[in-house]
Amino acid sequence: MKKKWKEIVNSAWEERELLQKKEVKICIEKIIEEIDKGTLRPAEPKNSGWQINEWVKKAIILYFPIQNMNTIEVGPLEFHDKMKLKTGYKDLKVRVVPHAIARYGSFLAPGVILMPSYVNIGAYVDSGTMIDTWATVGSCAQIGKNVHISGGVGIGGVLEPIQASPVIIEDNTFIGSRAIIVEGVKIEREAVIAANVVLTSSTKIIDVTKEKPIEYKKTVPKNSVVIPGSYNKKFPGGEYGVNCALIIGQRKESTNKKTSLNEALREYNLSI
Repeated sequence: MKKKWKEIVNSAWEERELLQKKEVKICIEKIIEEIDKGTLRPAEPKNSGWQINEWVKKAIILYFPIQNMNTIEVGPLEFHDKMKLKTGYKDLKVRVVPHAIARYGSFLAPGVILMPSYVNIGAYVDSGTMIDTWATVGSCAQIGKNVHISGGVGIGGVLEPIQASPVIIEDNTFIGSRAIIVEGVKIEREAVIAANVVLTSSTKIIDVTKEKPIEYKKTVPKNSVVIPGSYNKKFPGGEYGVNCALIIGQRKESTNKKTSLNEALREYNLSI
């Protein structure tokens, strides 16, 4: 079935006129339904690393033009949009605190907690994860198990370009308040990102724990403790500080995962 769906989506991607056909619309709607259930993902972990499912991302993009604008009423609140809101949280075993919103086509595993926050279509949020107050999880972002996304965090969405990896936050990580992670950055498992860290595809991520610094791009290695930093760069108009991220240590294996999320920051006198 997936092979057939992939063929239909790829054809419709090249010839948008095909979106007028009933069978194409039904196919795309079925794909979004499976994304909503978590059985299809825009990106998924494999033994060799993360696999980007471009055809699934295409289906999400193609879903918008086949939907009509509708008024959505939630008590006294009113919305006007093409996308339904996710429903049935009790059966999904997901805790949703007012005014949290998740769009239909996002997956929330049992045990997820949504404080007043926003989760966009295509996102995958695994079990035991908390999305804290006013945090946003962008389209197609992949969030692992037992992750804490702190208040005000911005997890970016990457739908296009199709071949681009979305933001990936692996299991047991901690993302501190007001951090921003966008443009396909990957945070490997059990890393700790301190408050106000900004990570984009061009941000230098520098390991300063040894005599010679090691520089990374788009990836925070597992168990890393990361804080905001800066480095000097010369411009025609002078020398200025440019934002970067500094790896200043590793989480200790002697502490359990839940405790070490906070302790890893306190050991380095960092803000949570």
